[in-house]
Amino acid sequence: MPSGRHPALSDPNLLEVVPGSAHEKLEGWVPELATPEELSAALEQAFDYRGDVLITRKDGTKIEGYVFDRRAGKTLADSFVRLMPKDGGQKVAISYAEIAALAFTGRDMAAGNNWEAWVRHYWEKKAAGESNISLQQEKIE
Repeated sequence: MPSGRHPALSDPNLLEVVPGSAHEKLEGWVPELATPEELSAALEQAFDYRGDVLITRKDGTKIEGYVFDRRAGKTLADSFVRLMPKDGGQKVAISYAEIAALAFTGRDMAAGNNWEAWVRHYWEKKAAGESNISLQQEKIE
């Protein structure tokens, strides 16, 4: 090695690629919320989801929006999920104890947009002879 560098370090095609995390298809899912553990697990998934969810409170009111935060307390009553309503209203905090049902209603904006898909798209363009290409994030609808 004349340059003193390992060949794999100078060729990006030989670098180790770490696979992305598995991404479940949650769009349209209505989880069973029979136990506090199921409710907590579903709200964790709602936090990781990059689409809107519909929360039905025990009083029958419904709110749809994007879950951007959750705070786990010692009980359901002192655990909260926070979301930005789809209609653009004020951010809302809802106690886990108030939640009767949860549905994953919006399109998951992160589904299928992993690093491997971006790299594959880049190489497809390069193989097709395109120049001046780069890895760019897809436009959000």
